[in-house]
Amino acid sequence: MERFWIVLGDIHERTAMLAKIADLEQAEAVILSGDLTNIGGKEAAERVVNLFARRCPRVLAQVGNMDTVQVETVLDASQRNIHRRVLELAPDVGLAAVGYSTPTPFGTPSEVDEATMAGWADEVLAQAGAKFRHVLFVAHTPPWNTVVDRLPSGVSVGSPGIRQAIETYQPEVVVVGHIHEARGEDWIGKSHILNPGDFGRGGYVRVVQTPQGLEGRLEYAGGQS
Repeated sequence: MERFWIVLGDIHERTAMLAKIADLEQAEAVILSGDLTNIGGKEAAERVVNLFARRCPRVLAQVGNMDTVQVETVLDASQRNIHRRVLELAPDVGLAAVGYSTPTPFGTPSEVDEATMAGWADEVLAQAGAKFRHVLFVAHTPPWNTVVDRLPSGVSVGSPGIRQAIETYQPEVVVVGHIHEARGEDWIGKSHILNPGDFGRGGYVRVVQTPQGLEGRLEYAGGQS
């Protein structure tokens, strides 16, 4: 049986699709890339995390721009927080992660400037690349100028710093979120970049460990298109 992880984000407290991921119990972990809540606090965060944990005990998560400081406190207290961290997922397989977002027009709770975001991405990918042969990078904010960071107007709103870090360190699989309408996949060098869209519509990524390395696959809960 192949080892796999389920990665998704932009939940915004909409969890109905969770029941439609049939084999979630078999995943090594479920990784939540950000926006667990819709400017929610402690109770909302705990509710979301606990629903996932009933299906897959190892839940790893980070805040997105729509999450408050109370959400990060919940993740810290439960030792699930992956923001700005590097950890082992399996022998020679590492996870590097960065939450929050760069500034938006809406002044959401968890935003940082581009220089900070760039520094975070460089920091975790440098650490992961030094420790692991295979790296999964989970970032709430997508890299700039890709299929996965474009608004319906075609304007790219991702992070140049995240893109630069990916170009430099070339993690095998990158899963991002933030821009719901930009569900899709792209490549930056050898790095496969995937945005599953918001989980309210059932999008997620299955990351599989193969003999050749990590492979990312866009999927829909319940198999709908």
